Amino acid sequence: MGSNNTSHFASFAAYTPPPDDPSYVASTSKNTSRAWFPSQQPTSYQSGGIPTFNTSQAGGLGAIEDAEAESASSLWETRYGFRVDLLAAFAYLLGPFSALVLLIVETHNDFVRFHAYQSALLTTPLVILRILASLLQFPPFLRTVFTLLLVIPSLYMAWQAYIDAARNGLVRFQIPFIGPLAERWVSEE
Repeated sequence: MGSNNTSHFASFAAYTPPPDDPSYVASTSKNTSRAWFPSQQPTSYQSGGIPTFNTSQAGGLGAIEDAEAESASSLWETRYGFRVDLLAAFAYLLGPFSALVLLIVETHNDFVRFHAYQSALLTTPLVILRILASLLQFPPFLRTVFTLLLVIPSLYMAWQAYIDAARNGLVRFQIPFIGPLAERWVSEE
């Protein structure tokens, strides 16, 4: 056994710090830290660390409550810090264009993504129908009806998405046939 190979477990001298003390480990070991790896300094009760007996930090009993609280707070968080209710309502205001923008930009919040998918599935066929009515030169009365058929559901769903986020605790209002499909797409991401 060489003199360079020191054992931390055999030293029982009264003046020697505990083996898990970060300053002791750093002074006695060779510099083997690599810049691309984070430094892991042991923390224990002996070296001044706080004991974690059945708490969330140790993964014990408190971990479940902390994970639930964290997931509950993340329901209200968006990628850029915008309000969930405003983003969900915005998904319907410009039809498939705002839905597409939100699906590209907002990647963290499932509530906003659900309303973006639902908006795209609702408004895209209505916009195509309105464009076809104009291209085929339908009478102005029918084009007005198609425009109202596009605008009224979009405004109602924008209001419903805003209210569901602002007052109802992120309850998802689902349009028949479209809502379950949007829900499935969000859950498959």
